[in-house]
Amino acid sequence: MNKFIYGLDFGTTNSVLSIYDEDKNEIVDTIRVPSLIYFPEFPVEGSTNYIIGEQAITAYLEDGMRGRFIKSVKQILARSSFIETRIHSRRYNASDLVALILKDLKTKADQIIGYDCKKAVIGRPVFFDDDSSAKDTLAQTRLSTAVEKAGFTEVRFQFEPIGAAFAYEKMILKKEKVLVADLGGGTTDFTYLELDPARANTTDRQKDMIASGGIYIGGDSFDSAFMWERGTPYFGKDTLYEASPGKLLKVPISLFDNICSWDKMNFFNNVRIRRSMEDYYHYSNEDRNFKNLLTLVDNNLGYSVFQAIERTKIGLSEYDVFSFQYGNMGIEIDEEITIQSYNAIIQKDLERISAYLDKFMLANGIKKEDVDSLFLTGGISLVRGVKELFQDKFPGSKINSGDNFISVANGLAYSGYLFEEEI
Repeated sequence: MNKFIYGLDFGTTNSVLSIYDEDKNEIVDTIRVPSLIYFPEFPVEGSTNYIIGEQAITAYLEDGMRGRFIKSVKQILARSSFIETRIHSRRYNASDLVALILKDLKTKADQIIGYDCKKAVIGRPVFFDDDSSAKDTLAQTRLSTAVEKAGFTEVRFQFEPIGAAFAYEKMILKKEKVLVADLGGGTTDFTYLELDPARANTTDRQKDMIASGGIYIGGDSFDSAFMWERGTPYFGKDTLYEASPGKLLKVPISLFDNICSWDKMNFFNNVRIRRSMEDYYHYSNEDRNFKNLLTLVDNNLGYSVFQAIERTKIGLSEYDVFSFQYGNMGIEIDEEITIQSYNAIIQKDLERISAYLDKFMLANGIKKEDVDSLFLTGGISLVRGVKELFQDKFPGSKINSGDNFISVANGLAYSGYLFEEEI
């Protein structure tokens, strides 16, 4: 029987599993699914009460966007405030939710190779949370539990940018010192290391790893910033209501902060807050834009709005002007966005990434001339402002990229040397 290793990149937006055949010394297949879970309002009797990935999107839309739709599960791993959520009379903690996605990938992969594979290299960001080592430890513990629940027993963990580096190593012909940037949905991670195609299959790679670091900024940060600047005005951010006769005030800004991040949407489940919103609507003389907020919350439309934001982000990676368009249940958005205005919206996040990279290089004694090449991977590596950031910082270095969505999983699958080391 052939021996296989799974390289598993559990991501904020997408999760990917690469199947590595140890006998053939090659990747034989790769599976990618959106990191989405949908719990139908009325699950079919005799079936699982949840749906994963693309099918989750389809079912959610076909069901009129009812039920519980969960995205960006990875981001709750580091949040001590998240204990559990109740769905269909069952309680799910963070590890339970992550395990559902991992198990789905494992099941699909096991069907391809024909047996129950227990061996995997699991990716993790360099820092789950850049502000707290305690939160990072919590996230790693929860991820380890999820991996076990998904059915893996022989497990090693690898930093995601190191996985990306090993994927890049397959593309080069000579030794290089490489700065790898893994720019995902939740985090931006850096690794500086020496790659050498002649060492690709050796078991001792620790001395090749020179430095690693990361910051808690990613594609979700960009989307939240865009929602705040361009989305919230369509949902009543500037709405005035009559607090007392003749006295007009703006509705609380906290309402709109909580539609800029998917995991904060449950803020509106509070009965008192929901009644307050109805009062604001009434005393605003039934402001049309504020009505959109009620429609958004009542009909669970958050995901579809963020899909429109995602389309705009992707469109602006290629075009100088792209439309931010959304139309549903009376909510109508159609606004042209220029690349200049988009870059201005994400500028603060870009500056934080840039400042962190400067700090990372200084702390590790890395000079720009020490970097032979850069390897960028992850979804937001396609964003033009991100590309320009690296071009400006490293004008003399090659900037390379592979498949922005599967490079990490492939590199994790190439990390079988980890099983040769002492635990």
